[in-house]
Parts: sequence; C-alpha cells; structure tokens
Amino acid sequence: MPAKLFNPNSEEPFVLSRSRIDNFIECPRCFYLTNRVGIARPPSFPFNLNNAVDELLKNEFDVYREKGEPHPIMVENNLNALPYKHPDLEEWRESLRHGVKRYHPETNLILRGGLDDLWIDTDTNQLIVVDYKATSKKGEVSIDADWQIGYKRQIEFYQWLLRGNSFDVSDIGYFVYCNGIAEKDEFNNILEFTTKLIPYKGNDSWVEPTIRNLKECLIRHEVPDANPKCSYCSYVKKTLMV
Repeated sequence: MPAKLFNPNSEEPFVLSRSRIDNFIECPRCFYLTNRVGIARPPSFPFNLNNAVDELLKNEFDVYREKGEPHPIMVENNLNALPYKHPDLEEWRESLRHGVKRYHPETNLILRGGLDDLWIDTDTNQLIVVDYKATSKKGEVSIDADWQIGYKRQIEFYQWLLRGNSFDVSDIGYFVYCNGIAEKDEFNNILEFTTKLIPYKGNDSWVEPTIRNLKECLIRHEVPDANPKCSYCSYVKKTLMV
C-alpha cells in the first residue's frame, strides 16, 4: 500500500518517520515530492547482513534484560547500566509500523522512529538511547566522518521522541559498533566481529525548528528548490537534459 500523502486541507495529524525527517534535511524537494506528490526516491539496497547483526544484538541484549544483569560490554566500559525493560519495547523497535511516537501540537504532526535499544543508567535512572551499527573496515570504527552526522541525528531524534513521552533521557547515547574481520585465512562459514562501545553526547535542539520548517514546506503549493548537493535531483536534471 502506498504511503499516505499530506493533505493541507485535512485536520488529521500527518505521520512522519525519522527517515522522512532526514529526507527533508538532505533535500526539501525530494521530501516534498515524496509526501505531497507521491514521487519517492528509488529505494536503497537492503543491508541484509547489517539487519542480521542488529537482530542478533537485540537477542543477545534481551537475554541480559530478562536476567536483570549488565551486558559484558557495559562491564568492560565501566558503565553502570542495565538493558531497560518496558512492555512497549518491541513496539518501539518496530520502525516500519510503530516505533516511539510523539505528537507535535504546533504542526499537527506525529513523529515516530524505531530505536534499536534502550538502557537505563543505574546511578541516575535516566534512559540511554542505544543504536547498533555494523560494518567491515580496516582499523578502528568511529563516528567522526562527515557522512555519519545522520547517525548522530538518529540518536538525538530518539532522545527527543522519548522526552516527549515524559521519559527522563540522558544526553549521552551509545553506538554498539560491530566491525567485521576480513583479515582471516579461511571463512569456514563464520564471520567474526570486534565490537566497540562509542559514547555520543546528543543535542536535540535542531529537532523543533526542523519540524516547523518541514511543515511550512508541506503546506506550500509549489515544489521547493532542490539541494544543489542532492544526487537524486542532479540525476533527474541531467537525464531530462539528454
């Protein structure tokens, strides 16, 4: 079923996912065409191996969640935390249909996003947003590359969503970053990883103004200009010129 399009004459709240927010930040034209006209960007290739790592990590942390014990990576990093237990956790993880939802009265929008995990700081009782990442590269993984700003916005957006649901959320989130080891003599049907816990201090102050700006974009009757750096719009423009 195609996604529902925004109708400026409707009083019903319009739902936007975290990926749609990123879409607006990357290119208002693509965002408008997707949500007003129904012309979406081509879908990206599925990252099935990454999804498998995500699922395995969820299963592993759930074991410690049920036992009420810290995961070894928490102990190794001297983090006083536990996997957080909540009856809605599985729904919050469901990014395609549910996720954590927050209604924004000023814009009559419902924002949502499916998070990977939540921990709780046993010293402060604050919730900790956790995101799983997987890759395979030489050297240490980090979140310092320019293109990884989207990773950081991801954690900040989840922090904003949870705070809008009256949860006390720590500014510090964590990436559980798994790096596949390719320097092996044999495969033997085993892919090994090193896993690094990377802290990140979030700042969700960008969320509110972004939501107001994208609502203004949605109610326009003309298609906005493309971001000059948008590869999708550049491709369409060059194709039309051929």
